Amino acid sequence: MVQLRAAFRAALFLCFTGLYSQAVAQDITLTSYDGAVEISGTLLGFDGQFYRVETIYGELTVDGTGVRCEGPACPSLLDYVAEIRISGSAGMAEVLLPALVEAFALRNQYGVTRVSKEARRFEYHLSDRETGKLLVKFLIHASNADEGFADLLANEADIVMSLREIREKEATRGYEAGLGDLTDPRRSHVLALDGLVPVVAPGNPVRDISPGTLARVFAGEIDSWKILGGPDAPIDLHLLTRKSGLTQAVEDQLMQPAELSLSSQIKRHETPDDLISAVSRAPFAIGMSAFSNTGAARVLDLSGGCGFTLSAARRSIKTEDYPLTAPMFLYLPARRLPKLARAFLSYAVGPAAQIVIRRAGFVDQTPEEVPVTLQGDRFINAISAAGEEISLRELQSMVKLLAPRDRLTTSFRFEAGSARLDAQSRSNVLLLARGLEAGTYDEREILFVGFSDGLGRATGNREIAQKRAEAVRKAVLEAAEAVDRELLSTQVAAFGEAMPMACDDSAWGRQVNRRVEVWLR
Repeated sequence: MVQLRAAFRAALFLCFTGLYSQAVAQDITLTSYDGAVEISGTLLGFDGQFYRVETIYGELTVDGTGVRCEGPACPSLLDYVAEIRISGSAGMAEVLLPALVEAFALRNQYGVTRVSKEARRFEYHLSDRETGKLLVKFLIHASNADEGFADLLANEADIVMSLREIREKEATRGYEAGLGDLTDPRRSHVLALDGLVPVVAPGNPVRDISPGTLARVFAGEIDSWKILGGPDAPIDLHLLTRKSGLTQAVEDQLMQPAELSLSSQIKRHETPDDLISAVSRAPFAIGMSAFSNTGAARVLDLSGGCGFTLSAARRSIKTEDYPLTAPMFLYLPARRLPKLARAFLSYAVGPAAQIVIRRAGFVDQTPEEVPVTLQGDRFINAISAAGEEISLRELQSMVKLLAPRDRLTTSFRFEAGSARLDAQSRSNVLLLARGLEAGTYDEREILFVGFSDGLGRATGNREIAQKRAEAVRKAVLEAAEAVDRELLSTQVAAFGEAMPMACDDSAWGRQVNRRVEVWLR
């Protein structure tokens, strides 16, 4: 590590970076005011205060208040305009992000202008309303998750939008490129939620389909609607392009658990609107779309052999009771962002932005309390699914404990075959922790309730559910560092397989049933 004298007053942080960029990087020289230290290299970025320079020592970040910059690439300190380069999911880029940028500008009384550059690239310029001075440019590339991560690795993006989690190879390359551990929960934010839904034409007689059957349909193993209870007609398959984050989410969440691959006979579409238009006009078509964009098509419910049916709805997606959820990620490398960029991100993941997210057609993350009176179907499921190992006494005990409480929509589920929380649940840990720190639940009794699938003995399932509930409570309390513990009351309970949400005859159903819920009184 380079050691600089106190007179230099320049902090070097390998984990920070700026966002100033040029079409062709140029050499600069940074010199301390006493002339004792000089650093030369290629300017990679500038955030209004810190220079990011590629030097013989590697990539360094230098505090601009302690140096003079010389060279044609040196930015103007007086007329500095922050640039935030965001690349990835077209669905997020074209609808959600503009809504958030415009709302952020309105909230802070900035002037906002949209500037179109080319087919898939546009900018938002925010300026001071009184002086007209340009303050920040949001440079947006509407593409897909693959291109977003590629842009990040090529230093052509500062933030990635994705409908899927980062791949292992992408994370490895990012770490090798000095971007930090992109799998760390601090390197990603769940901006909003969506769902993966099967869609058909409005006149199609089929009303529901099991996840396992749906996977076999898109693998080409089931090719006739007659097998699904429809007419004797071939099934016409539709998906977005292979690089689409939504298609990759379908592969991850629908096909991989069934150990199947997508059929080569699938018709591909460039945009979600093209897919919906094609499916809604073709009587024998089926496609996979986002819950936020179904247009004239009709959504099929997800069913199971035990009689349970799950419908995609705002609340069921928020709680992950609906199994095919699609968190909308923002990935950020371990870099320093300009002040306005940090302010925007704080707003985008905060409570003020949730109404904007909801109005844009996506599922927000504002925790909601659901009274027992609106959960009759869940208790009916508990009664109808009770077997020899779930006694009436246990059901009565569960009802007695939960009846005076409301369920919070913030739930916690686990990755398939793992004790690790899934992506949405890791985000929910921070979400609930922020609520605790803000005093939202002061003087309330918070109950973490563990549930399990029905495989194995009921006593063992109850023990596993208890351990998971305790682990979630511990994770939330550790994340809520600033909470006043004297005003907080938390408890843990577990009922194992006593309240199933879906059938245990599939990996999807078992994963939905393995959960930790939060109940309040």
